[in-house]
Amino acid sequence: MPTFSAPDGTRLAYRTTGDGDPVICVPGGPADSAYLGDLGGLSAHRRLIFLDLRGTGGSAIPADPSSYRCDRLVDDVEALRDHLGLVRPDLLGHSGGANIAVRYAARHPENIGRLALITPGPAAVGITVTGETRRALARLRQDEPWFPAAFAALEAITEGTGGDWDAIAPFFSGRWDDEARRHQAASRPVNQEAVALFGADGAFTPEATRAALAAHEGRVLLLAGEFDLNTPPSAVAEYAGLFPAATCVVQPGAGHYPWLDDAEGFVATTAAFLR
Repeated sequence: MPTFSAPDGTRLAYRTTGDGDPVICVPGGPADSAYLGDLGGLSAHRRLIFLDLRGTGGSAIPADPSSYRCDRLVDDVEALRDHLGLVRPDLLGHSGGANIAVRYAARHPENIGRLALITPGPAAVGITVTGETRRALARLRQDEPWFPAAFAALEAITEGTGGDWDAIAPFFSGRWDDEARRHQAASRPVNQEAVALFGADGAFTPEATRAALAAHEGRVLLLAGEFDLNTPPSAVAEYAGLFPAATCVVQPGAGHYPWLDDAEGFVATTAAFLR
């Protein structure tokens, strides 16, 4: 994988696939960007540039662990853009990576074109999702064979009496089959220090970020999965309302990884927005 130097000297890796105008893609986790694949075939429409966040995938572990913080990762995205000599590339963030993407949009609005937030994590803008909202969404899956055990685990997590996160994995996929199981395992973060420090004190400044997004002039897409417990459609709709003019789409039957649940539908929506 090609690499470049972050502002603090950490060597960071990235990969590219596809042709056309560039889209910088920021993974969640923090995890190796490999789980994004080529976003269900979006590479047939655009040149996708996937950043491995520091301490994940092919990127080096930084000397300063505090640089795992979300706001610090914004500098890595800017360094990648500068390294590639890109002028106003489009920016796509998935899950926790959307926090990095919106913080980038708030800090460097002049350096991006379109902004696509896919099943976005909402911490950067201060949106919270209640346990009851998640339970209500989970009950839509009550006819699934795995539901009883998964819902019991969800109840325990919500009430603070349990922590079996693997047991609730089916709620994050629109269809819980062998492919989804493999993908869930592959997308699990390996660097737990990076996970723990991503949202450390100072990582998020919701009021300032909201103010910047309220003045954002570029086109924005927020895509939710119908069944996504991480950021339910109601929270994504609230998120979209923070922009002057954003398109909010709920992909039917999808969970947290919509390109996996319905690649054709995901690519049709996302490519049309980025076109």
